[in-house]
Amino acid sequence: MLGAWRYEDWQLADPIYLGLVLVVLFVVILRRFRGGQAVVVPFVIQWVKPVMIRRTGWPLFFLLCGMISLILAMARPQKVEDSQQRKIEGYDIILAIDLSGSMQRMDYQMGTQQVTRLQAVKPVIEAFINRRKNDRIGIVVYGEVAYTLAPLTFDHQWLRRQTGRLYAGVAGDKTAIGDGLGVSLTRLQQAERIDEGKRLGAFVVLLTDGRSNSGALHPFKAAEIAKSLDIPVYTIGAGGDKRIFGFGISMGNGLDEQTLQKISSVTGGQYFRAADSSTIEDAFRAIDQAEKIEFEATSYVLTEDYFKHFLLAGLLLTGFSGFGHLFQNRQRGGRV
Repeated sequence: MLGAWRYEDWQLADPIYLGLVLVVLFVVILRRFRGGQAVVVPFVIQWVKPVMIRRTGWPLFFLLCGMISLILAMARPQKVEDSQQRKIEGYDIILAIDLSGSMQRMDYQMGTQQVTRLQAVKPVIEAFINRRKNDRIGIVVYGEVAYTLAPLTFDHQWLRRQTGRLYAGVAGDKTAIGDGLGVSLTRLQQAERIDEGKRLGAFVVLLTDGRSNSGALHPFKAAEIAKSLDIPVYTIGAGGDKRIFGFGISMGNGLDEQTLQKISSVTGGQYFRAADSSTIEDAFRAIDQAEKIEFEATSYVLTEDYFKHFLLAGLLLTGFSGFGHLFQNRQRGGRV
């Protein structure tokens, strides 16, 4: 769909449907210049008075107006009651999410329910999408390979739909932390946001459950690149402690906390554990200490739809047209 077309206090939410008006006009012109007559019953002039067979064009006029009204209803005319061009301040944040096979291990406890590592980090992902309304957020996923799931966007509703389809193993079984961080940095390379070689207002939040055992780019090399761009990386470890019989016996989780701590330390970020209840608030607090960047946004505070009026008018006009044609056919005494 095209974007809304606006003139002063009025706008069409879906102006692409106006193209159907040209189709209607083409059909009308084609009908007007079409040769030939309709079938005429012989001697019909003897059955009716001459005034009865006089043909008018008002049914066609009603039909044309009705179809145009229906097309306008599809285009959704709206009156903008209150609109303003405003500027908001926020950050550019890339969520780098580990989707390796180990993220499906069920070694986290939420209440009385045992959940996978991916389910354990989803509250962190959802909090960024739902609560950082003034931030542009993008998503990179990685396992053996890394790729962009969503570029930076303000459309957080669309992001929620994308994250709802995430599942462990989709990017391979191994973990390429360096590649995931590298792809995240490329999504933040925007010339208009770079000042003296430093990327302003940008962060990477890297979530993983293990140690890097795959990929072309070493995690520390990726961290050095982030440091050179002045992009802090906040790392969140998602490895759970497997416990036996409730006695707190740890079986190990494969989480390389030292690497994650070094990545965050080198880049000026912080390291958190996904199991900690304060992880989200601490991460938000740390990010909000940085200088924000400015975005331009148009906010339509209130709009009133008028498509129902055009829909009703279109139905009435096409109905009158149908009755008009029926009435004229009866008057002509058999012409079809």
